[in-house]
Amino acid sequence: MELVPGFVGLLQGLSVTMTAPTFDSLTTVLTGWVFASRRTVTRMILAAGDAAGKHFSSYHRLFSAARWSLDALGLSVFHLIEPWLGGDIVLLALDDTLARKRGRKMFGTGMHHDPLLSSRSKAITNWGHSWVVLGVLVELPFRQGHVYCLPILFRLYLNTKSAAKHRRAYRTRPELAVELLELLCEQRKPRRFHVVADSAYGGQSVLCHLPTNCDLTSRLLKDARLYAAAPARKPGTNGRPRQRGERLPTPRAMLTGRCRRVTLEIYGRREQARVADQTGHVYAAPTRPLRVVAVEALKGGRGQEAFYSTCSDATAEQVIGWYARRWSIEVTNHDSKQHLGFEEPPGWTRRSVERTAPLAMLLYSLIVLWFAREGHRQWRPLVCPWYTSKLEPSFADMLGTLRRLSVRQQVLTWALTGPGTRKIQQLLENTVALAT
Repeated sequence: MELVPGFVGLLQGLSVTMTAPTFDSLTTVLTGWVFASRRTVTRMILAAGDAAGKHFSSYHRLFSAARWSLDALGLSVFHLIEPWLGGDIVLLALDDTLARKRGRKMFGTGMHHDPLLSSRSKAITNWGHSWVVLGVLVELPFRQGHVYCLPILFRLYLNTKSAAKHRRAYRTRPELAVELLELLCEQRKPRRFHVVADSAYGGQSVLCHLPTNCDLTSRLLKDARLYAAAPARKPGTNGRPRQRGERLPTPRAMLTGRCRRVTLEIYGRREQARVADQTGHVYAAPTRPLRVVAVEALKGGRGQEAFYSTCSDATAEQVIGWYARRWSIEVTNHDSKQHLGFEEPPGWTRRSVERTAPLAMLLYSLIVLWFAREGHRQWRPLVCPWYTSKLEPSFADMLGTLRRLSVRQQVLTWALTGPGTRKIQQLLENTVALAT
């Protein structure tokens, strides 16, 4: 099986990061990844069919021994995303996700918090890998108003027990996140970046170590201590100068006073809310002004929330809108696990673990980019009388379109003639569409 020429041409942008034989193996693996029912190397080889002309061990060595860099591959994917970025500021999303695993000999596994099984009253942990993911938030022309998160850079988090077992220095998730930001910002110094993240990456571990060309928008505690700017030092004054000014109201106290009522277009719906904002400084970063926003929904169960942004001149609506876009990375995590088998690769050595699962998310980014380039013109929604409200393609539709067009290309190469040829082609396309 071969993929459509448009997708293969898109993959050529990644060839500069590795040798020609390694890139040939990568193309074969990605082809099998698109069609395989289960994402193991052997299943990918079977799904690739005649395209897998090498010995099967060559495709295993692609992950365990071949010399190529996952960071370089991710930066090449970012280069493919750059033509779709509008404006001077690149919006990024930062989060971590759990890949459940089995087996005690697999590198990097440990007990991590499972957000899907946990509730507000009970935290549940699960055995697996915890990945810190950095993605680019982009709005594509074929679906105006919708934001996609395209992952590009990854780090595997090791808890203290796993780090000691493998004799590696322990690093927290925020420290890994700062490393990813520095890697991207250093490669694109002329650009301005703006990362949105939840409260796990909104503390001083990230805020105080941001690259110079990167801003941050995150959540804030409702009882956070806020201060005004430090007053100017008076001439002739002795002693250490003040680092912080007077105490300012906490976000919770901001909502007790007079607030504006606004209509917010977030999370795909309209919400009425009370909003109060001010410029303040947190205790850990007294020299960096922040735009602090406190919001309370007038309807619904969101209650009171607080956010901040290092863009101190932004409006409250902008800060809330930036943070709302962070939800797209949760959708990416779900689709990568549901449709591309992010949790399925069974590799157990260090290189195999650190390369295989992230490749699923890079494939997610490539499929979305291909669909934006040409796939959306060939999208054919299924006609379902009981489901008439669907107007836009999901990622499952994008993957199904890629499979269907690749099967059509394969059938056309058979040069079938005579009556019934069109029906055979239509039957195969419908079978692939129903299989997705």
